[in-house]
Amino acid sequence: MKLRFSIPSYVQKIARILSKEGYDVYLVGGALRDITMGKKPHDYDLATNALPDEMLELFPKAVSTGAKFGTVIALVPDSNKENMEVEVTTFRSEEEYIDGRWPSKVEFVQDIFKDLGRRDFTLNAMTVDLDDEQLTGEEIEKEWDIYDPFGGVTDINMKLIRAVGTPIERFKEDGLRAYKACRLASQLDFEIEGETFNAIKECLPVAKQISMERIRDEFMKLLLNSPKPSKGIELMRQTGLLNIFLPELVESYGVEQKLYHVNDVYWHSLNTCDSAQDSVKLAALLHDIAKPRTDMGNGHFYGHDVMGVEMVDTILKRLKFSKSEIERVKILVRNHMFYYPHSQQEGDKEKADKLKLSQWSDSAVRRFLNRVGDENVEDLFKLRIADAISNPNSPFDPEEITLLQKHISEVRAKDMALKISDLDIDGEDLKGIGVSAGPQMGNILRKLLDIVIEDPLMNTKEKLLDEAKHML
Repeated sequence: MKLRFSIPSYVQKIARILSKEGYDVYLVGGALRDITMGKKPHDYDLATNALPDEMLELFPKAVSTGAKFGTVIALVPDSNKENMEVEVTTFRSEEEYIDGRWPSKVEFVQDIFKDLGRRDFTLNAMTVDLDDEQLTGEEIEKEWDIYDPFGGVTDINMKLIRAVGTPIERFKEDGLRAYKACRLASQLDFEIEGETFNAIKECLPVAKQISMERIRDEFMKLLLNSPKPSKGIELMRQTGLLNIFLPELVESYGVEQKLYHVNDVYWHSLNTCDSAQDSVKLAALLHDIAKPRTDMGNGHFYGHDVMGVEMVDTILKRLKFSKSEIERVKILVRNHMFYYPHSQQEGDKEKADKLKLSQWSDSAVRRFLNRVGDENVEDLFKLRIADAISNPNSPFDPEEITLLQKHISEVRAKDMALKISDLDIDGEDLKGIGVSAGPQMGNILRKLLDIVIEDPLMNTKEKLLDEAKHML
């Protein structure tokens, strides 16, 4: 098959250097897949019969990322003189995989067909020969011959994820490929070919050997790069992969929400994730994670926000997320049910008057900001909106967010304290009146913060010291 496209000049430069030295060099991997689909690639990978040591001699600034696997990162300037990275890998075959991930035997070969045969999916096992005669150095469109021994172009046209060769062998070699199949299907909006899909289910013991860090990375790519992450998550549930790293979400499948919701807990969670902006997709997926364990059987799930915090902590620690990300998601899950009273009907004076009496005071807004954290407020609003959008029966009115944002802006404009460090006194001041360092000081500082949140005018050193003396 011939395909018309252009190759960046910096990629051609690397290929020309290798070709002039007598080596074979091919364009491979995701770049060719993207080109075939009419997309612009983000990066370019090359394959060659040059050995790693030979490549390092040709590219003095190159970095070897693993001599055993034959991969070198070549650095070359583009047309703007900005250094660009191109991954160049020696043709190789792989055997005797261990720990469900790494081959114990890697052999460098001279045949591009053998190299393509070790790859995961047909859409990643195509190549273009970049011989020196075709490389002009200019980034202009021209026709290239695609070598496609496993039918990758056909599968792309049919929107299929298909393993190279025998699917069960590919998944036994590398357990991460099972997760990647679901991620690619979700990211590209493809289906997984039947034999490939069944092979994932048969190879779950290998998939279980993959480290949680690698699973986390693949899962987050799915969440952030898919038009609808629900597609990939559901594929992971159907194959059994989801139960390996997120069994709590599997628990929610089929758990009915008799009141206020159309979908069960599982599909509501997935739909919320689909609707959410990137910064809150993880929180959106987990916001109702505790509902199955707090199900009253009558459509109520009392305390699911509180128990959800505990479960999120367990889940995200299992997946090795950073402490800061764990705390952020916990805050969002704990507070996702907030409600700010507002008038939904213009001209309804009686209702508006009642709502006015029930609206939050300035101190209530300060407590809200103190509880949520100033830096998390906008993400909490994003989660609240996604939660509502995903449920056709939701009584949510966007006016709630608009009015609360306005109220917060008004409160922020005033001189106020939201955390202990904002108080006009510190530990040294308290030591001066006889407060001991430790639990006693921490307790007094927290009480002083509560006082200032209620009345910002109290935030002066003199008034706070007086309060502290009364506490003593």
